Amino acid sequence: MKKGIDLSYCQKKVDWEKVTAEFAIIRAGYGRYTHQKDSMFESHYAGAKSRGIPVGAYWYSYAVTPEDARLEADACIAVLKGKQFAYPIYYDVEEQKQFDLGKEKVSAIIRAFLERVEAAGYWVGLYSSYYALTTYVAEDIRKRYAVWLAHWGVQQSPYKGAYGLWQYAVGKAEGVTGDCDLDYGYVDYPALIREKGLNGFEKPAEPGVPDVPDEPEQPADRIAVEMTLNGTRYAGTLTAQ
Repeated sequence: MKKGIDLSYCQKKVDWEKVTAEFAIIRAGYGRYTHQKDSMFESHYAGAKSRGIPVGAYWYSYAVTPEDARLEADACIAVLKGKQFAYPIYYDVEEQKQFDLGKEKVSAIIRAFLERVEAAGYWVGLYSSYYALTTYVAEDIRKRYAVWLAHWGVQQSPYKGAYGLWQYAVGKAEGVTGDCDLDYGYVDYPALIREKGLNGFEKPAEPGVPDVPDEPEQPADRIAVEMTLNGTRYAGTLTAQ
């Protein structure tokens, strides 16, 4: 288990030299447009990277249709471009107007976003509360994608599904002025994501025989030959006459 924090524009003063968190999930933005990038995203990303703290990101949703969700996904992808994330990219779904649509439509919205971002080469997941996950999110989504469970004020969540992160409280964290969300991590996402070459990382080379450069192509009127005669090996080039 690792201890982490998640940050947004609400945490404007972070002394990264004092941060002791083992990972950080940063709000990248919200909505359908790239200009809705979180005002502290770049600062938080740079600060975490400067300390070698593994980073993930999340995108806050207001979508009420799958089409809206795909626009949010495109904006998210554009904001993330050129950066590396050792933790998943989460879709933050928690608006009541979304839940009022019912489980089927909420699930369709979530699928649209996650499928789009996953297709762009990211390990994706869903952030939501215990109640929302169990009431408004289809089981296939909860099984298929990484889950970041929000459930405060309990020693152990009754959530029955698998989850890789648990946002368990709001409180104080070293290096952060004011309160921030506190998290536990249970999955070694950095190793898995690097192994698969996702989230801006290149996939490691397969172990085995090293690549051998191709031999230079022979001219059409010449051919290289090798032969063994009476135990002696001969090699040379034959030239067409």
